[in-house]
Amino acid sequence: MTEPMVLLPGILSDIRLFLPQLTALGRERPVMVAPTCQGERIDEIASNLLPGLPPKFALAGHGFGGMVAMEILRRAPERVTRVALISTSPLPETPQDSAERELRIVGARAGRFEDILAKEVPMDAIGAAHRKDIWGKLQTMGKAGGAETYVRQCRAMQRRRDQQSTLRRIKQPALLICGAEDTVFPVKRHEFMAQLIPYAQLAVLPGVGHLPSLEAPAAFGETLRTWMKQPLVLQ
Repeated sequence: MTEPMVLLPGILSDIRLFLPQLTALGRERPVMVAPTCQGERIDEIASNLLPGLPPKFALAGHGFGGMVAMEILRRAPERVTRVALISTSPLPETPQDSAERELRIVGARAGRFEDILAKEVPMDAIGAAHRKDIWGKLQTMGKAGGAETYVRQCRAMQRRRDQQSTLRRIKQPALLICGAEDTVFPVKRHEFMAQLIPYAQLAVLPGVGHLPSLEAPAAFGETLRTWMKQPLVLQ
């Protein structure tokens, strides 16, 4: 039976984050994009998602969605056939980042949500080639989700656990994807993750920033498709 695939979008994002890949991946297997905004803690979001997911599935998460993916993997490793972590981090929020995020939460609730959006993923975190267009798409998704969705995801980011031990226990095929120009979770963070995960593959996309699925849709999609075709048994 073909493995179904579950995609988890990051903060401010929805199904449109993976829209360029859904058609190609959907020709070969069942694909679903699961919401990552139902709770103020990552463990709560994972708990809400698990009952609605297939019995066994390949899992891919971007940014905040990658953090939810790690929690799903921690809770139900027997259900995950393979995992792809994209532009993300296993580390907890630092006190400095949490304090800065608190200011953004206050701003969003005070009616300055559109101004706050520009600070969550700065324009320079996106590769230069299509920066304004891609950044505009992210802003559109963020506005559609609204301020309260953003605040819930921020709270979950602040409270996230250290998932380094989860990565060390991964026995499934694991893929890490990041953009060479990502300043939110840079290449060094993904190299660190690759050292934690046994037999992990690392794909660094040149000229790409924090949103590889939108910035380099063909290269990103082909990286996922090639990895999905590899055997489940680690060599």
